[in-house]
Amino acid sequence: MSHAFRPRPVLRGGLAAAAGLVVLAAAACAAPAPPRSMAAPSVTPTGPAVMPPPTGPHPVGTTTLYLKDTSRPDPWVPEAKARELMVTLWYPARAAGEQRAPYMTAKESELLLKGKRVTGAPYDLLSRTRTNAFSDAKPAGRKDTLPLVVLSPGFTMPRTTLTSLAEELASRGYVVAGVDHAYENYATTFPDGRIAECVACDSDSDPGFGTKDVTVRAADVSFVLDRLTGPHAKWEGSSLIDPSKIGMAGQSIGGAAALAAMVKDSRVRAGIDIDGTTYARIPKRGLSRPFLFLGSAGHPPGGRDNSWDRDWKLLTGWKRWLLVPGGEHQSFTDVAVLAGPLGLGTVGGSSPARSVEIGRTYVRAFFDLHLRGERQPLLDQASPRFPEVKVCTPATKTCE
Repeated sequence: MSHAFRPRPVLRGGLAAAAGLVVLAAAACAAPAPPRSMAAPSVTPTGPAVMPPPTGPHPVGTTTLYLKDTSRPDPWVPEAKARELMVTLWYPARAAGEQRAPYMTAKESELLLKGKRVTGAPYDLLSRTRTNAFSDAKPAGRKDTLPLVVLSPGFTMPRTTLTSLAEELASRGYVVAGVDHAYENYATTFPDGRIAECVACDSDSDPGFGTKDVTVRAADVSFVLDRLTGPHAKWEGSSLIDPSKIGMAGQSIGGAAALAAMVKDSRVRAGIDIDGTTYARIPKRGLSRPFLFLGSAGHPPGGRDNSWDRDWKLLTGWKRWLLVPGGEHQSFTDVAVLAGPLGLGTVGGSSPARSVEIGRTYVRAFFDLHLRGERQPLLDQASPRFPEVKVCTPATKTCE
């Protein structure tokens, strides 16, 4: 799916001149693992969205980290001599706090909606989305006990569009790190007020873009793990994380990045690709750590995207291929919840609540199995609870 229009990316603030990106201009570019197009609204916007409440026993806290990797220049803006990342953490909290965390800023909402050509809703609407996590609540847990899950969003999408999934995992006792891969989405705000826009959008149709992108993201994830575990930890709750229980999931090219991160970094013990074409090359000896493909209608075995067929053969450990034929590319993200308030109708064939339930349930089951060792029959065969979800057998190109 291509984007008919995209504002040319800029970095607002001091780096804009250095990057030479000082104006907005029309650009047409096709993402290698494209997000659902947000075209002109088809129905009347309904007002601010509300994230579905998480189902776990723990209140959810959240905080934001600014991380700076001085060992490498930024791959999209080489004039920037360090790679800057914004990371949101969600985690089980000791108690509910006084202030709900914002979903995004008004400016981030504006730039995202303009980038997606949503014109029928107020540009600040997403900044008024209600979340369930409490800002800077004290983390709960015992030392070295909490599994860590890294989340990587789709191309052009901010980390916040995986909030519903993150809040669910955190309410179930996981630490979750949502990573904004700077200059790959419409707006990443740094602590000093600079806003990095989508520089990568200028080159996303270039040959080899997908391979470069997942390589960049894998390096980002390794750096984030360095700063969340071990002697260089930057978060007050880092001591609660069990560094032997780290997983990663991503949507679209974020899912491709999960596979790339596993190939690069053995600390990532289990991974999920949610509806993303893959680009990283698995070594010929194979990848023995657990992996899940969770796809929409575009990813049946032997379908238009052969990257999953190729990689399936090289996954030598626990693996599953699950398909939601009635789903769309963004069914597994917050877009399922945001579409109605934005006036975009329904994403896929399920209600927003059902789409969220499917994504949360299967992702949680995978990590409960592989990071906690809890048996999950849901992942072994089709479930009457979720008739929308098919278990695929690539050898026979069937999903039942």
